[in-house]
Amino acid sequence: MPKVKTVKAAAKRFKVTKSGKFKRSKSFRGHLKTSKAPKRRRNLRRSLVVSASDEKRVRDMLPYA
Repeated sequence: MPKVKTVKAAAKRFKVTKSGKFKRSKSFRGHLKTSKAPKRRRNLRRSLVVSASDEKRVRDMLPYA
């Protein structure tokens, strides 16, 4: 059986936690920060766990994670 290739774009965006879940960073962080409130910008720094509905897709893209 051939090896399954990792989707490199996904490998750069997701990290695996110790419990096996996937961490991701938030969107809307790149630019136009002056129009966003300081509290909103501060909360954008936090990372999140990938939702249960998306976890299967991420797991398929990262077969060796």
